[in-house]
Amino acid sequence: MIAGILEPFWVVALKKSEMFKKIPWAIAAVVFIAGSMYFLSLAMVDLPASTSYAVWTGIGAAGTLIAGIILFRESATVMKIFFVTLIIAGIVGLKLTGGA
Repeated sequence: MIAGILEPFWVVALKKSEMFKKIPWAIAAVVFIAGSMYFLSLAMVDLPASTSYAVWTGIGAAGTLIAGIILFRESATVMKIFFVTLIIAGIVGLKLTGGA
């Protein structure tokens, strides 16, 4: 879960780095992605790789969409909200079936 939660942080930092021109944001992006990868690797010790990766990318995608809407005023269409809800439902489904 921590690995997935760190995903939106590095994506936001990467966007704010403006192609690595703003060094503090670039460093933040690298630190957050390294942290995300580290916690993903910890999850893979006890969980199947496929489940770990699915949960990681799902949380990251949902969190990044929400961050984009809040921080960058990206559109929040009904369809975007619907599909991110499906991603979250998939994560919960994996958790409930004992896969995560």
